[in-house]
Amino acid sequence: MQELNQIQISQRLDQLTELSVQLGSNHDTDSLLERILLVAKGMTNADGGTLYRPSEDKQQLNFHILLNDTLNIHQGGSGTEAPSGGVALYDDQGDKNLSAVAAYAAHFGLSVNIEDVYKADVFNFSGMVKFDQLRGYHSQSFLTVPMSDHEGELVGVLQLINAKDTDTGDIRAFTQTDQRFIEALAAQAAVALTHQRLIFQLEELLESLVNLINIGIDEKSPYTGRHCQFVPELTMMLAEAVHETDSGAMADFRMSDADRKELWLAGLLHDCGKITTPVHVVDKATKLETIFDRIAVIDTRFEVLLRDAEIAALKRKLALGAGSAEAFAAIDEELAQQQAALRAEREFIRVANVGGEGMKPEDQERVKVIGRHRWTGPDGVERDFLDADEMMNLTIKFGTLTDAERKEINNHIVMSIKMLEALPWPKHLKNVPEYAGGHHERMDGKGYPRGLTKAQMSVQARVMAIADIFEALTAKDRPYKKGKMLTESLRILGNFALNGHIDPDLFDIFIRKQIYMEFARKNMDEKQIDFIDEAKIPGYTP
Repeated sequence: MQELNQIQISQRLDQLTELSVQLGSNHDTDSLLERILLVAKGMTNADGGTLYRPSEDKQQLNFHILLNDTLNIHQGGSGTEAPSGGVALYDDQGDKNLSAVAAYAAHFGLSVNIEDVYKADVFNFSGMVKFDQLRGYHSQSFLTVPMSDHEGELVGVLQLINAKDTDTGDIRAFTQTDQRFIEALAAQAAVALTHQRLIFQLEELLESLVNLINIGIDEKSPYTGRHCQFVPELTMMLAEAVHETDSGAMADFRMSDADRKELWLAGLLHDCGKITTPVHVVDKATKLETIFDRIAVIDTRFEVLLRDAEIAALKRKLALGAGSAEAFAAIDEELAQQQAALRAEREFIRVANVGGEGMKPEDQERVKVIGRHRWTGPDGVERDFLDADEMMNLTIKFGTLTDAERKEINNHIVMSIKMLEALPWPKHLKNVPEYAGGHHERMDGKGYPRGLTKAQMSVQARVMAIADIFEALTAKDRPYKKGKMLTESLRILGNFALNGHIDPDLFDIFIRKQIYMEFARKNMDEKQIDFIDEAKIPGYTP
């Protein structure tokens, strides 16, 4: 049996040291596993090797990488697809499979060193014999080493075949020194794999927590939940287009895969603060809506006035007694006019209750006039037809929110920043709060909550600002507005590019690369997608 000299031992130690460095810097699992197998094979001068990984259900060992120099086989890793099949860890009765050497090593956490498999009668090597017959190969020496993490959980099995004498090239047995070195290598590999798995699990947990927040938002306000899905999607579409730009102001912008993940997470979390916003404010569909739409209360008051008018008319008729038909007709005519006026006012109030893009001053004044009508409540007390809060809400000029409610809505971004900045983000995700918290800022410094200017904002935050506005303009599921046509949405966005609201350079890419159309075809109602003449879009030069 070939013994190692001091030089060879020193070389192996160097290989282990070099591998340790690579294990710490390599973040790709497949290439990492391939490197482990190649070093193990080279260290023992083995002709072939196999690396098994346990299946998700822990019922079998799956082939992950298969190498053989003589047969010129390289499957899995950076070669072809991983070979199919594997080794069962349990039989049909659920008992441990101890007949397969790889399964035995996995179950007991022990290395198995076999000098000649054709002379061994402990394990079932029928599959190997069949392999040899089909390939014209001769398997002889086997070294099988399990890889377990710090908790003793199996992470893989390393199997080497046919160690060769470095001088003669003859097949030899794996020595005890070989075994100890491979066990040391397997231990290092298990630590690296466990490290990678923990990182992956933590990232998966983080993404699940993000989704958990969005599920909560979606249950509270379904349209906000959809908004939280579409904004990161559109953000990434525009960011990729900027990444691919090789001229102009954005030519130097580039993203790595880590940058993409960071931006995607920021997009998912950009409205996380809305989880603190009252649902009757987030989903306020009409001006009078709180927990319910108070227009029904106003309707009831109108019904009271209509009936009061009718009762007053009937009382007048009774007072006249037999009276003349002409007097009765005059009373009926007056009642009809009075009720018609009340019904017209009721319809006007119903229309005023629906938010718009600019309530006329004369309409606001008419609400006030109606509000000063007197009516008698169920307590018998006469009062103004509309109270101060109802009057304030019905005279809202833009949309459905009062100033106080708008501040409450706007506070969601403050809460988003506060929530995100409270988290101990790892280095590769440290910009998430800045990206997510900047989508309501403006290039001219007139945005909120921090009044940042373009120079103070990252490209990613500016990208998300465009995505947030465009999605909000085109969304058809908002309870307080209809989704705008594509042409109108681009016109508004173009004017925003001209007046310092959004970044004009990013807007140029948004139009030039037709990101708007890609998003529209995927997520907008086809009835909203009208003909686009890009030459007529404000702020854009074809």
